[in-house]
Amino acid sequence: MAVSAGRHPAAQHNLSMIGNFDKNTFNSHDGIDEMEPMRKIYTVSELNAKIKSLLEEQFPFIWIVAEISNFRTPLSGHFYFTLKDEASQLNAVMFRGQQQHLKFKPEDGMRIIGMGRLSVYEPRGTYQIILEYLEPSGIGALQIAYEKLKTKLADEGLFDEKYKKAIPFLPKKIALVTSPTGAVVHDMLNIIDRRFNNMNIQIFPVKVQGSGAEKEIIDALEQVNQCADADVTILARGGGSLEDLQAFNSENIARAVFASETPIISAIGHETDYTIVDFVADLRAPTPSAAAELAIPVKIELLQKVTDLSEDLRYRMTNTINRLEFALRDLSQRLIDPRKQIEDWRLRLDDYSSRLIRYVQFLLNRKNERFQWWKDRLVKNSPARRSHNLQVTIEQNRYKLFNSLSKNIDNKKSRLRELSVQLETLSPIAILKRGYSITRTLPDLNLVVNPKMVSIEQDLQVMVAKGTLTCRVKGKSENGPENI
Repeated sequence: MAVSAGRHPAAQHNLSMIGNFDKNTFNSHDGIDEMEPMRKIYTVSELNAKIKSLLEEQFPFIWIVAEISNFRTPLSGHFYFTLKDEASQLNAVMFRGQQQHLKFKPEDGMRIIGMGRLSVYEPRGTYQIILEYLEPSGIGALQIAYEKLKTKLADEGLFDEKYKKAIPFLPKKIALVTSPTGAVVHDMLNIIDRRFNNMNIQIFPVKVQGSGAEKEIIDALEQVNQCADADVTILARGGGSLEDLQAFNSENIARAVFASETPIISAIGHETDYTIVDFVADLRAPTPSAAAELAIPVKIELLQKVTDLSEDLRYRMTNTINRLEFALRDLSQRLIDPRKQIEDWRLRLDDYSSRLIRYVQFLLNRKNERFQWWKDRLVKNSPARRSHNLQVTIEQNRYKLFNSLSKNIDNKKSRLRELSVQLETLSPIAILKRGYSITRTLPDLNLVVNPKMVSIEQDLQVMVAKGTLTCRVKGKSENGPENI
């Protein structure tokens, strides 16, 4: 509801009532005198207070749509601005305490929808609206539509986990449905190439916002399913406002994602942005870069895992053979005359050993073949040279670090010994051991360095190497014979 800066209805009513008085009443002095007991005379402050009370009572809270102008923020932190439309304007204020819920910064020329209460600033006799809530015009409608569609699709079960398709561990081909321009597609391609180079990737270029974006995205998803050779689809775009992400809040796109036979990873906007597509997709990634990491494992890690599994298999087979041989020796020792039985067991053991060896060899051959397959795929970009160089660098740095630390420790030890000698030389205890003493006055313990600082019969404390003496001055001298 739009509110213009017009005259309050109650004020109009009061004015019309005043106009109903007979004009002749005011044309004569006698008429004024007769009405003297009925007359109410307001001061300006009383009138402004009365108008404020009527205005706030009549309009406790209202919604208003207008354009912002003359926006300013003084040191108090409050927002002061003017709301206007084509014909009128209205002063507005939003106090600092109400700004914490704002998700945008108001500025001149912005069209907003606000909720507040009308009031009168009594010192100047101007009326204004005190706003409690602001939102950009149009965002509210989009948010409402978003929530309605979200509730509708949730009730239909499109968000249920039971309909989510599993993302393949190692896809043979990845379909990227995104804008062909911008940083998003380049970032995802770089990450995929870094994690698993030579991955088969097909880009389906689409508009991700604006007119025609919805149709292009739906058509691209249909093409992915028609090709039937992509193992996973990444639907991605960069961050933006609710209006920028509106295509991904479309019911048609949501149903196309739900109907897709290919698993879909949604990577729309930033980590805090949630669209309808995110709820329908089989997996939601917080960012496009994260989607690329979720879609493909690291090739080097896979190779290492294959190597580890091969080594583990060899270890287990060796342990099995050793355990069987130990059991055989144990049984042989427990037999009294086991020649024939031992021969039978030996034959059986040979047979089992041969079968086991053949089976182990068979497993090893399969693992070696698979390992060789992986190795052949990685041979073009083998990390061996880089690993070797890094190892050499690590060893060199380790040697330098060890030498530097050893040298530093030796220097510190030598310096410590020098300081210990100096400390021992300069130590007051060492000086006292050479026959010197420290004399202080009693009871204030002032250090005596001049005979003038003491008087005859004054008590002194004399500190020597192995204790203290309490003495009394019997005489003193200054660079000469004793004065008694």
